[in-house]
Amino acid sequence: MLDAATYTPRFKTLFKDTIRGAMKSEFGYKNDMQIPRLDKIVLNMGVGEAVKDTKKVKAAAEELSLIAGQKAVITHAKKSIAGFRVREEMPLGCKVTLRGDKMYEFLDRLITIALPRVRDFRGVKGNSFDGRGNYAMGLKEQIVFPEINFDKVDEILGMDIIICTTAKTDAEAKALLKHFNMPFIG
Repeated sequence: MLDAATYTPRFKTLFKDTIRGAMKSEFGYKNDMQIPRLDKIVLNMGVGEAVKDTKKVKAAAEELSLIAGQKAVITHAKKSIAGFRVREEMPLGCKVTLRGDKMYEFLDRLITIALPRVRDFRGVKGNSFDGRGNYAMGLKEQIVFPEINFDKVDEILGMDIIICTTAKTDAEAKALLKHFNMPFIG
């Protein structure tokens, strides 16, 4: 059995041992603190059918908690929108923010297990950066994660994954994620 006190995630040791040195030589940083690193990963599930049935938000939050390894927070509507039949404070989705070891563990599972399980997967878009070094992507099915039991899923939901880095430019962030073997196309 693994001892929690001595265990470090595989991607964290990869970053410390090889990626930092490669990034320093690639971009010519003078100081180790200039080297971009992962800051946080935010997972978000919007549940549109929550307007009709609020139990679907609770089911989505449980599934997101299983995927992330920490408890999901249910998000509520800020304003009432009559056209969508949404009232103020109505539960509409859930989110999780991962930092530290859980962030590295999730990124490892995303790149090595979940993305290859996506149907007709050729890679992720290389232009989904926001200009400040953060990468956003979406998954159409939450069932690509091995933590989700396919037989117990009521409804297939998509999720947004935002990878926040400390990089100043998109080129630096893309290089950092490429070192983590993110399968970019184009």
